[in-house]
Amino acid sequence: MLDTKMLSKGDSFSELKDTYVIFITENDVLKKGLPIYRIERTVKETGELFGDGAHILYVNGKYDGNDSIGKLMHDFRQKNASDMNFEPLAEKVRYFKENEGGRGSMCKIVEDLREEARVEGREEGREEAYNALAIKLLKSGKHSVSEIAELTSLSVEEVENLKKNLGSDK
Repeated sequence: MLDTKMLSKGDSFSELKDTYVIFITENDVLKKGLPIYRIERTVKETGELFGDGAHILYVNGKYDGNDSIGKLMHDFRQKNASDMNFEPLAEKVRYFKENEGGRGSMCKIVEDLREEARVEGREEGREEAYNALAIKLLKSGKHSVSEIAELTSLSVEEVENLKKNLGSDK
């Protein structure tokens, strides 16, 4: 997915830049006590690096060392900008927490995320409700698959699958 965003039609794959996906985790997910884990793809048979430019990093959010990663993880856990080590990060925290414009921006972002989650929840809830209704109608034996599909807004294929899962001949 990242590769397709970096290339235009007709571009050569050699033009791809290295990609880094960074997961900053709350805990030490690999449980080795390290501050950072660098994941690189290898060819199993030879043990050689694949060298495709794709890099994955897991950063242990619990790490509390006195190095730059430890200081950054410390900053991520702080609620007050004045308790942070890195001034650029502290400035952004101050902006979003203490500045009226920043708080307004943050509130808008949170509201948008909440609305998105609510819409997704409604969609999931609607689908569950339609499936439950279809199952009840199938069990009643009073409606054809096509009628149930029309009543529930499910496709005929979806109703057929529900029917198969019920083990019903109705």
